[in-house]
Amino acid sequence: MTSRTIGLSGLSLAVAVAAACGGGAPVAPAPPPAPFNVVEASIPDMRAALESGRLTSRQLTALYLERIAKYEDRLNAIITVNPRALEEADAMDKERASGKTRGPLHGIPIALKDNIHTTDIRTTGGALAFRDLMPPYDATLTKNLRDGGAIIIAKTVLTELAHWTAGAPTAMVANYTGVAGFAYNPYDPRLDPRPDVMDGRGVLQTGGSSSGSGTAASFWAASVGSDTGGSIISPSNANMLAGIRPTIGRISRYGVIPITADHDTAGPMARTVTDAAILMGVLESPAADPNDAATTTCTPPPNRDYTPFLKPDALKGARIGIPRAFFYDAVTPPGEKEPQGGLNAEQAKVMADAIALLKAQGAEVVDPADVPSLLATTPNDNFLLFTYCQGAEHKKGGDANCTVNFKYGMKRDFNAWLTSLGDKAPVKSLTELRQWNVAHAKADSMRFGQSRLDISDEMDVQKDKARNDADVAKDARLSRTQGLDVVLAQHKLDAILTPAGSGANLASRAGYPIVAVPFGMVPNAPTPPLPEGFNANPAPFGVTFTGASCSEPRLIALAYAFEQASKKRVPPPNLP
Repeated sequence: MTSRTIGLSGLSLAVAVAAACGGGAPVAPAPPPAPFNVVEASIPDMRAALESGRLTSRQLTALYLERIAKYEDRLNAIITVNPRALEEADAMDKERASGKTRGPLHGIPIALKDNIHTTDIRTTGGALAFRDLMPPYDATLTKNLRDGGAIIIAKTVLTELAHWTAGAPTAMVANYTGVAGFAYNPYDPRLDPRPDVMDGRGVLQTGGSSSGSGTAASFWAASVGSDTGGSIISPSNANMLAGIRPTIGRISRYGVIPITADHDTAGPMARTVTDAAILMGVLESPAADPNDAATTTCTPPPNRDYTPFLKPDALKGARIGIPRAFFYDAVTPPGEKEPQGGLNAEQAKVMADAIALLKAQGAEVVDPADVPSLLATTPNDNFLLFTYCQGAEHKKGGDANCTVNFKYGMKRDFNAWLTSLGDKAPVKSLTELRQWNVAHAKADSMRFGQSRLDISDEMDVQKDKARNDADVAKDARLSRTQGLDVVLAQHKLDAILTPAGSGANLASRAGYPIVAVPFGMVPNAPTPPLPEGFNANPAPFGVTFTGASCSEPRLIALAYAFEQASKKRVPPPNLP
């Protein structure tokens, strides 16, 4: 059903009634309601239209499917569309007509990153070996969404296996998958024209492995991503979205293809903080999930409802820290010759405007409020010198100065996940997956190689446990006890404010919550530069608020107040 059909239904009914009555002076029919436009429509907008009877879930879903049909060939944002989406919408309409509504997402279409289990839609992880996988159980968060009345409309493109397939020497490009190819950023979906990188990637980065393209383009109300080292926050920033990477355990990871349980989480991505907060509440379970021990970490808010925290004056009196070192100003770690981090002039201008907005809204800005472990003068205490092992150079013998947790966790947790699939598992172990990829190389199963799978598979879960435990402890020390815990406590802060996706690594390594908010645009000026005469569209550039463990309610309040005071999000150009 088209939007025009929806818009004209009231007029058609009025004309029919007048003709049936006959006689008397003709009465002009009441003007029809304006057709519902899904572009940038919020979840409260949809709920109001559904509750008033102006719109049905079937009509809403059809409008989204029409939009997908119109623009998907430009964005390649989807791996699989749910073929039963309209049937599910009909079921939600019947329930609503009977007086039953399940919650704030009743009859509203939501998309899932394609590493999240759905028993009736394939879950590929973007990997060719899993292209036909129909898992034997739903993810806990999938069940929560369905129990809440949400319609799973599609599974989105992701970087293959959440970006844990290939690092150096031929690192996989973000948002590439062997199953579906590249996804593109709707703010500039053209191909990258640089001869040295002309491999099909887009000219504008999509961010981390959770895409975000379809959410930004209004293909659905909101989407669910997963994040190990920044794959909710980075794509949210790149696609001008509000995104929440929650405290580890706030949302169950059961039924989400893992990298490492020590850092993995799922979380909402939406066009507004309000929509992200609504989705967050539905994703969170009412009680601890017996299949995920971490879900005892935080207590859900009453009724799992984050909307009471959406207060436009929440910044008044809030203490916000500005961690200048690394995030704003480049620093040189001990023993290194080259500086790391920092902002260019355009980015610095955006952040100066953001800080001015905080002050104008009554926040107490503490500047600087540097994170101690990023300035530590001894290498063993410096967070910037303890990255995760991630490429062929970090195989055994070359991994002394990086944390093995990602590659160790991939061996430990990925094999456990495969076991949970039972006879549905296309391969039985990480070793078998690597062998399958080699055997199917001609089918493009290894376009960028599989160096991350290789360095993971060499780990011995028993013999290397002590090394992993030590690295996890060091990670916690540098990111928490000598990192975020110190800066938050020392300055009595509600949160720190970081530019774009730069705060994602620190927050994800700590397992603490971070919320992204759209704010500005900066030039898209990659290195090497784009060819002369190619006019690149500007790139989204947002801000993030990071706080202590389980501080989502406070962070959502701050993010909402900042969003309402700025209102900088704009829809992608040329996608009306």
